[in-house]
Amino acid sequence: MTLLLAQAAPALEGINPIGVLEDAANSVPGFEGGLSATLNIILLLTVLTIAPSILILCTCFTRMVVVLGLLRQALGTQTLPPSQVIVGLSVLLSALAMGPTFTRMWDEGIGPYARGEQKDQMLAWENAKKPLREFMIAQIEASGNVPTVLMVLEHRGVDVSDPAEMTWEEDVDMLTLVPSFVISELKTAFLIGFRIYLPFLVIDMVIASLLVSMGMMMLPPVLVSLPFKLLLFVLVDGWTLVVSSLLSGVMIPVGGT
Repeated sequence: MTLLLAQAAPALEGINPIGVLEDAANSVPGFEGGLSATLNIILLLTVLTIAPSILILCTCFTRMVVVLGLLRQALGTQTLPPSQVIVGLSVLLSALAMGPTFTRMWDEGIGPYARGEQKDQMLAWENAKKPLREFMIAQIEASGNVPTVLMVLEHRGVDVSDPAEMTWEEDVDMLTLVPSFVISELKTAFLIGFRIYLPFLVIDMVIASLLVSMGMMMLPPVLVSLPFKLLLFVLVDGWTLVVSSLLSGVMIPVGGT
């Protein structure tokens, strides 16, 4: 190993990390080269690193995964379906629901920049985030959670004494919109989960009452109610109902979609 490192050392001496970044910057549309271009490349790599978290927070993934997780708890199946299945299904459902929005983001912002038709990266970013902003705003308004936006604005020191004069484009930036959207999605997901829980809660209460009346208090009610809950869920085609409800709740036409 020492011999290999000694042989590779001369070749590595001529490699300058800053020079590599400058060469990369020169090949990216919209960068003029130099130190500022190098810093832009570093910033771009940083953004790409946190991109998965940003996409999760700015899409309907939060609603999907919370509702499916609450459904699993309501059924009382503990670890079934596995967490990997729930997360994977949530990702696929989110991609399906966000498809029109992602298409607009590519057509209006990312695509022209990638093809070199748009040289200004900031303008490309503004064009790309516009459909995503419209989606989040539409979901907040459809869920009736505009007061959440006002709450975030108020904590940022913005005067919200007259909400009628507030405009989404001028007063609500991404730093305000994203947390407001996440809170709105969590609230909506919990409301959906409450509705899912009710029929299974009734089954648990009925089974528990029957066991007490029969003097079988030592028998766990969950053990007896689980088959009945599974039977009810299968008979009403529960997976189709839940998934259809989730998709219809988020696939709202936005802008040109």
